[in-house]
Amino acid sequence: MRFAHIAKAGLVVYLHGDLGAGKTTFVRGVLYGLGHAGKVKSPTYTLVEPYMIELNATSSYNLYHFDLYRFASEEEWDAAGFRDYFNPQSICMIEWPEKAAHVLPEPDIHVRLSPLETGRKIQFSAGSPLGKQCLEAF
Repeated sequence: MRFAHIAKAGLVVYLHGDLGAGKTTFVRGVLYGLGHAGKVKSPTYTLVEPYMIELNATSSYNLYHFDLYRFASEEEWDAAGFRDYFNPQSICMIEWPEKAAHVLPEPDIHVRLSPLETGRKIQFSAGSPLGKQCLEAF
């Protein structure tokens, strides 16, 4: 997946699309493109799945895949410590960001997915200077 080549630590990526649009499939492709070899499951019930991405023997970062479809409250967000996941040493990819708009940081990149008869349509847009820089390299 080409998006993996421009992804860098510190990014916040909002994933938009209806049920079945391919949001988790997109994250799976990014993870595989970053070298992850294990299983990638939907965090629908856990809200977040963490993945460590190793760049080399001495450097790594975390990718956090959020699925906020079942997100209930700001208290849940605070109690789980999710704010701490958004930092310069991680990438956060968030499905259903509108469910937690009041607690999420602004996105660097919006990814909009929609199903077609064969395949999917994917649209990217920048939400910050970092997002614009990444998409220009795309």
